[in-house]
Amino acid sequence: MELNYKSFGQGDPLIILHGMFGTLDNWQTIAKQLAEDYTVFIVDQRNHGRSPHAPEMDYPTMAEDLHDFMESHWIYKAHLLGHSMGGKTVMQFALTYPQMVDKLVVVDIAPKTYVGGHQVIFEALLSVDLDKLANRKEAEAQLGNYIDDFGVRQFLLKNLTRKKEGGFEWKMNLAAIWAHYQDILKTVTGPEVFAGPSLFIRGGKSNYVATEDMPEIKALFTAAQLATVEDAGHWVHAEAPAILLAKLQKFLAAD
Repeated sequence: MELNYKSFGQGDPLIILHGMFGTLDNWQTIAKQLAEDYTVFIVDQRNHGRSPHAPEMDYPTMAEDLHDFMESHWIYKAHLLGHSMGGKTVMQFALTYPQMVDKLVVVDIAPKTYVGGHQVIFEALLSVDLDKLANRKEAEAQLGNYIDDFGVRQFLLKNLTRKKEGGFEWKMNLAAIWAHYQDILKTVTGPEVFAGPSLFIRGGKSNYVATEDMPEIKALFTAAQLATVEDAGHWVHAEAPAILLAKLQKFLAAD
């Protein structure tokens, strides 16, 4: 599978993976700033953005997508950064191919199983009648029947695109994401542990990563550190980009 990507800068490779319903563009601003020191690749995961659609979707499969991406670009060791679902993908990769990971950064997700909480978002997305949609404003109005938060609606609408023949479609493979939602919530496990430098960054206003999760994290990522961005929720990169960038630069530059 040839994943869609953009790259910036020069230096040691750094690959960034977005979360569920996201695209590589969510990380473009931070990627361009990090590109002052690294060759940064922002990548659409399968069934997201402009990457191919496929019926299979779980963390071992997405880790293999990343492995294929790295080999196809002659990258045999890289820094990896992932947010939410992307964080679980890079964790899975590090546990499967630890020798191919230099430093690992995981943003606001733990390796544990989650109970869910996106059902309203799925209902909202599935409620949009793409065949009768006249413009993006109508789509936002339909999403508004389910989602009050303007920022969340705008984030989801980044997935809406016009078809060449007219009308609208989702860039993401919504049916496959919904079909594999339970796989996306599952625990990450692997044949190895990752002993390299690992930084887990959580939002202080988010409940995704608890202090009580650290023993499980350290069992798999033995050198893991935990950092908190106090004034951010789950979307740390959107809510506190400057603070996040500073933490990333410090961790990646450290010996």
